[in-house]
Amino acid sequence: MTIDKKTLSERDICSKYITPAIISAGWDLHTQFLEEVRLTAGRIIVRGSMHTRADCSRADYVLYHKPNVPIGIIEAKDNNHTVGHGMQQALRYAEMLDLPFAFSSNGDAFLFHDRTGHSTPVENAVALNAFPTPADLWTRFCKWKNITPEVEAAIEVPYYDDGSGKSPRYYQVTAINKTVEEVARGKNRLLLVMATGTGKTYTAFQIIWRLWKSKRKKRILFLADRNILVDQTKNNDFKPFGAAMTKITNRDINKSYEIYLSLYQAVTGSEDERNIYKQFSPDFFDLIVVDECHRSSAREDSNWREILEYFSSATQIGLTATPKETRDVSNIAYFGEPIYTYSLKQGIEDGFLAPYKVIRIDFDKDLEGWRPERGKTDKYGELIEDRIYNQRDIDRKVVFDERTLLVARKITEYLEGTDPYQKTIVFCEDIEHAERMRSALVNANPSRASENRKYVMRITGDDNEGKAELDNFIDPESRYPVIATTSKLLNTGVDAQTCKLIVLDQRIQSMTEFKQIIGRGTRINEDYEKYWFAIMDFKRATELFADPAFDGDPVQIYEPPEDGSPVPPEPAEETVESADGETSAAGVAAGTNNDQTGGGSFKYYVDDVPVMIVNERIQYHGPDGSLITQSMHDYTRGRVEQEFASLDDFIRKWKSADRKRAVIDELANQGVMWEPLAEEVQRKLNKSLDPFDLICHVAFGQPPMTRAERANNVKKRNYFTKYGEQTRRVLEALLDKYADAGIEQVEDMSVLQLDPFTKVGTPLEIIQLFGGKAGYLQAVRELEEQLYADEKAGA
Repeated sequence: MTIDKKTLSERDICSKYITPAIISAGWDLHTQFLEEVRLTAGRIIVRGSMHTRADCSRADYVLYHKPNVPIGIIEAKDNNHTVGHGMQQALRYAEMLDLPFAFSSNGDAFLFHDRTGHSTPVENAVALNAFPTPADLWTRFCKWKNITPEVEAAIEVPYYDDGSGKSPRYYQVTAINKTVEEVARGKNRLLLVMATGTGKTYTAFQIIWRLWKSKRKKRILFLADRNILVDQTKNNDFKPFGAAMTKITNRDINKSYEIYLSLYQAVTGSEDERNIYKQFSPDFFDLIVVDECHRSSAREDSNWREILEYFSSATQIGLTATPKETRDVSNIAYFGEPIYTYSLKQGIEDGFLAPYKVIRIDFDKDLEGWRPERGKTDKYGELIEDRIYNQRDIDRKVVFDERTLLVARKITEYLEGTDPYQKTIVFCEDIEHAERMRSALVNANPSRASENRKYVMRITGDDNEGKAELDNFIDPESRYPVIATTSKLLNTGVDAQTCKLIVLDQRIQSMTEFKQIIGRGTRINEDYEKYWFAIMDFKRATELFADPAFDGDPVQIYEPPEDGSPVPPEPAEETVESADGETSAAGVAAGTNNDQTGGGSFKYYVDDVPVMIVNERIQYHGPDGSLITQSMHDYTRGRVEQEFASLDDFIRKWKSADRKRAVIDELANQGVMWEPLAEEVQRKLNKSLDPFDLICHVAFGQPPMTRAERANNVKKRNYFTKYGEQTRRVLEALLDKYADAGIEQVEDMSVLQLDPFTKVGTPLEIIQLFGGKAGYLQAVRELEEQLYADEKAGA
């Protein structure tokens, strides 16, 4: 019997036509191609305190030379589409994976696109029985990549597999393969740029593993500048190296190992002992990997640079989230242009990194400055120098007690309004400021501080008590500490997976430092419901979002009113680090501004000057990453007009949709921010509108009708008389739910588990009253038709 391909689903086309064609061409079913390969996780869309995920990108087929060497993409469509309908999608995936070959098929034939530049024409049709063989594509691939037999031997070594099913993500595969290829070709200086939270260390491990197993590199040094980074690496990603690995500690050198991990301070030091690393011969290591190389290794006169130059014959790979390029400091000048970059913006778009909201809170003294009256003294009797003090001086030269208390109060209000136990990092100007902030937060949270003294902790480089709690702070299973105040120690490298609030009370002028701080919150941890995070900005540091050098925009920027809650409405200069990563202390001892034991600058402490919150603007960042400066009303009208040519178009789309939620979600994906839009309209009209009326009113200027008014119109029509008593009770209750909460409640069957439906029966019993699920859904659709019966397209 002849099969009508037009009736087959896409998966049927794959199993009956495409997969057999691939296998017939000699591709091994188990090792040389995979189906339904998920490439991305799906962008996280934040809606108020809730979130959802956009659809993930999924390749129908990925072709492999070896399990770790992908070479081509096939995108399938059902037979109602043309052969080449999936080509643009295939090319997008091929570009993501840096692959040269893309195919599209509808089961009739293949369209083949060769990105190598070695084929004429670039695209041509291929019969099902003429699909290219593995040898054919591999030969073309090697020509495109200039892969010699020596390089081939290195890149064919498989990844480390622990049997758990964990495998590198698509961008990690690309970064690993590019690096291994370049090293195998003899390139000795390489730079990888990957956003914080995208697995730089895991990527480095797989690179080292493959080069080590292929015998291309035999003795490897992994360098970092924070002890916690070395320990995290040794105990987590690098654990499979086992007995072949050691950490250089106490300046002990044992040359019997193959993998060495070291804090760079462990092999450099004071003048009489600074050459510990020279106990190794200059050619001892043949591979050095420098983690977070944007820091001191970029400086020509740094200790790191001395080590790198001593082992200059070794291949050196720099890893960074933020390559540093200034007049005096350059990663690129040393390592060369990045061979691969995976940005924060791309990580958020792919759903591998958490998006974020921004809460901006400005104080009058920060924006307007402050000049003391003549002869004014601070609370310790010190005569305050007569000049204007602005934001640059606050908490560095002058301390306003009232401001410190306000910051602590706003942090506490946010936590109380969301989750008082969410991990929070407060970045302060210096150690003294971090201590003051710790004390203010303890006083703002007396019950929680009494419950556990570690609710708020200062974690700075000078304090062993605080540093001892760092592991507990980053441990998702450890409840305490909840709030960590710091200045520099937590701004980079620390894997704080469950950090949900980052507070910026530090003036930040360095884009490198800003990106690293933002990176403390970008990790996702689904087990602990960490999908997004908030940034509370008191020093206008988030103005750096507008810098072209920044590439990951917030989903929301909120500036609360003076007396308002810091919880957003439901929406829609370089500092010098010491070795421990902290800025120098200033007046660490509480109670006096004359104690300069911390080595910092003099500060005035003012306790009798009021500080007020100013600025009530609310701003959002749109889906294209640009700042929305219009009202939500004007912005929404613009987005809707891009989707619908007229009111009639919108009404037709709304009425024809089986589920109105689909239209709501589609508009949300196009940038309509429902919650802030509804809030803005409700403030102006004092009316609660459903999504349909919001769009009709905002985008097309129609008179708004409230949900209650629509519900009452249905009741006036005696629409329910055709139903029996029990079914009528259910539909009347659904109508009341619509008036209270909107159309989404009507379409959600879980509403049947709530009062007053439980008085009618169980959800299953209620559905049976309508003759089954199909009958119930039909009744809901008819109810929706009644709700919008007055709206007629083309009327």
